[in-house]
Amino acid sequence: MGFFSKIKQAIGAGLEKTKRALATDVRDLFKKEGRDGRLVDDVFIDQLLEILIKTDMGVSAAKEITSEVKNRFRGRVVFMQDVLETVRAKLRELLKQEEVPVKMAAAGPTVIMVVGVNGSGKTTSIAKLAHRFQAEGKKVVLGAGDTFRAAAVEQLTIWANRLGVEIVTAKQGSDPASVAHTAVTKALADKADICIVDTAGRLQTQKSLMQELTKIHRIVNRLIPEAPHEVLLVLDATAGQSGISQARGFTEAVKCTGLVLAKLDGTAKGGVVVPIRQQVGLPVKFVGVGEKLADLEAFDSEAFTEALFEGLVEEREGAGAGQPAK
Repeated sequence: MGFFSKIKQAIGAGLEKTKRALATDVRDLFKKEGRDGRLVDDVFIDQLLEILIKTDMGVSAAKEITSEVKNRFRGRVVFMQDVLETVRAKLRELLKQEEVPVKMAAAGPTVIMVVGVNGSGKTTSIAKLAHRFQAEGKKVVLGAGDTFRAAAVEQLTIWANRLGVEIVTAKQGSDPASVAHTAVTKALADKADICIVDTAGRLQTQKSLMQELTKIHRIVNRLIPEAPHEVLLVLDATAGQSGISQARGFTEAVKCTGLVLAKLDGTAKGGVVVPIRQQVGLPVKFVGVGEKLADLEAFDSEAFTEALFEGLVEEREGAGAGQPAK
């Protein structure tokens, strides 16, 4: 299945809250008025704003959308489809991003550093990335840089063995920068195409650990001047708005280049993609849409928006015009 089909499955299973707010809650705004529609006044705008905020798209995005509705329809009688079409169009605009494939090295191995908080889905996302590159015929080396947790190294090793890719490990408590150095050195010696370096999960507020990430970044860069070519931040989609502060903190420390939004199939907070794109500015490069190795998709903002509104918006000629209030 392509992204559209997989994201539809994810919405059906996990983005229920987001879609329900856009369908049921917006529909409730029109119940009393029935077939005569609803006058767009301050009360209506406030109610719509409250509904949109519940989708976890953030206050800023919700205000932009309601301002669009207000500017287009104020003083007019509208129907549910008028509103949903406007919301969809504005969301498409807010989520829009250029196609951003992984930046590959001009020569030698492409080094990808993966960062994130504990429990974000980082290790599984690395395995999915490795599988994706393997499917493209690329040779992959993994660096198990989360040396603080033996379980993390063990889990990544299991994935590496299952995939049949090389992995560099070290004893628990070893210097993570040393692991990164060894992994990149091995990738160079083995003429590998991709080297993915895992890092220990940490909170963006832990300054000493964030400085450690900076050290890893610096060590890798000494071996290959342009490396790391990508610094991917894995965010747990179920974390909602807290993902924004995580993105800011990690980006300041190690200049993140893109996001991997994990567990999108199991979240009721899929609207968080909007404020992340709007406030952080980093492109969403991949989304996890299931538990299998193949369930990592390059993010398509257009398909995401269309899947979210599929079945909610009826395509109508001349829709969205609204009617003057009587």
